[in-house]
Amino acid sequence: MSIPEWLQAIQTYMKLLQYNHTGTQFFEIRKTRPLSGLMETAKEMTRESLPIKCLEAVILGIYLTNGQPSVERFPISFKTHFSGNYFHHVVLGIYCNGRYGSLGMSRRSELMDKPLTYRTLSDLIFEFEDSYKKYLHSVKKVKIGLYVPHEPHSFQPIEWKQLVLNVSKMMRTDVRKELEKFARDMRMKILKPSSAHSPMKERSRGKSLSPRRRQGSPQRRACRRDKSPAVLDKKADLATLNEVGYQLRI
Repeated sequence: MSIPEWLQAIQTYMKLLQYNHTGTQFFEIRKTRPLSGLMETAKEMTRESLPIKCLEAVILGIYLTNGQPSVERFPISFKTHFSGNYFHHVVLGIYCNGRYGSLGMSRRSELMDKPLTYRTLSDLIFEFEDSYKKYLHSVKKVKIGLYVPHEPHSFQPIEWKQLVLNVSKMMRTDVRKELEKFARDMRMKILKPSSAHSPMKERSRGKSLSPRRRQGSPQRRACRRDKSPAVLDKKADLATLNEVGYQLRI
């Protein structure tokens, strides 16, 4: 089948699983896990066939689109405001043959899958924004991640928010400009996982942003040099015990 038909088949499968309205999370999804671990969770979803939510649908969509290098996948997250409350939602963005679309799950049919027909990334995002308006939600922030590797055994985590746009405080022309620049850089594969928009990535690699933690505590430095008085006393006591034991054996 063609790529659009294949993506439609995946979305149909997700709809057959149904959206999880129970209030109980059936599958644990930790965004910091390596891709290989998340793919194991996706396999479990196919075995259990339980209802899923939006984040689980993104992981399942990645799993079911693996092995097709012409299909690029990336997460798209939305933060919206309605009736004094904030809501979060995520879908799987799709790019193939110069067109954008999406896969996902939601309580609302307009907020999940989009056909692979949008010429630009900004057209896709604005379509979601217009869909939110139908439910009186105002979009506050949009977060775009990087392309997800097609290697299911990769230990690389998913980059969820390489680009963060506070769209509620920006003109549409500026939002379009930022999205198109980002989309162009993604297609050229020049973006790297760590960026100014994603400071948490530095922490995940063990590079603390805190000067105090980066320098290390005095206790840790002392232990590494192995020159603290307490350590020297323990060595002296150990030498004494060894000498006493030697004399007892004699």
